[in-house]
Amino acid sequence: MQQPDMSESSSGLTTSNQKFFKSCSSCCSIRRDAHNSPLVLPQNRGTLGQSWDPRLPFPLPSDSFKYFGWCDIEEHGVRGNQLLCPRVREGPSEEELFFRKEEHTLKRRKQVTDPEKWEKRLQENWENCAELNLSFQDLGDLYQVENFKRILRRLIRVEKLWLVDNSLTDLSAIRLPRCRELNVNKNHFTSFKQLPKVPQIQHLSLSENNITTLSGISDFRHTPLESLILKRNPCEFQERYRQLVFSSLPNLKILDGIPKLPEDCSPPDEVGSALIIFHFIILMLWLWDPREI
Repeated sequence: MQQPDMSESSSGLTTSNQKFFKSCSSCCSIRRDAHNSPLVLPQNRGTLGQSWDPRLPFPLPSDSFKYFGWCDIEEHGVRGNQLLCPRVREGPSEEELFFRKEEHTLKRRKQVTDPEKWEKRLQENWENCAELNLSFQDLGDLYQVENFKRILRRLIRVEKLWLVDNSLTDLSAIRLPRCRELNVNKNHFTSFKQLPKVPQIQHLSLSENNITTLSGISDFRHTPLESLILKRNPCEFQERYRQLVFSSLPNLKILDGIPKLPEDCSPPDEVGSALIIFHFIILMLWLWDPREI
């Protein structure tokens, strides 16, 4: 499970937010009342990277939900398409929990039944998301990345998607058929070929990646792409950078926040064209009279 952040998850609630917080509070109070005593601090708390403040007399009420996603909290009906900025990062792996001496948290994971998995899938409801921000997910391990891609594959109706600062390297197997606006700033893409398939894209932001060449940019030639941001990529320093981009994307109107200028429309390889013409003239002269060459 992922570690929820109540302020993060609730920031995107559009409906049922009061019901959501009431259910969290009631769940915490039920746990305290059942034992008829305040929450007790486990012996291993505060060690191995735990962030609990030892000055507090006991853990915060949200501490019991630290590895829960919103789907795992009972008595609420919040769905994925009602969240603008959900935390979808899963909790620590089994090996990491064992290292932290928190293997007791695995008990709940292993008891999840197939009907519960199906209910969770319906509650996530990613298929009906139209606008979603999945930035800053801290995808540090492979299993985190795979779960993240699992969610992306379900975003068949998303139109606006933010994936900023997720250390992403390759989403070429992902298709976002309705996405019109995609922001993947501050990731680790090195090529346009590594981006997801976005046939309806209009606005694409790729700043602060590691794209070194413009090879593959012509794949967007047959899309309605109007605005492209490539700031702070190595390809930005390529000679005749703007001319090359606009010649590859005739429908593009704005590059790096600057509208298309008259000088951006000049042929990107004027020197090459001049050489071709020069050699053509030489050839014609030679065919006319080789003695004049």
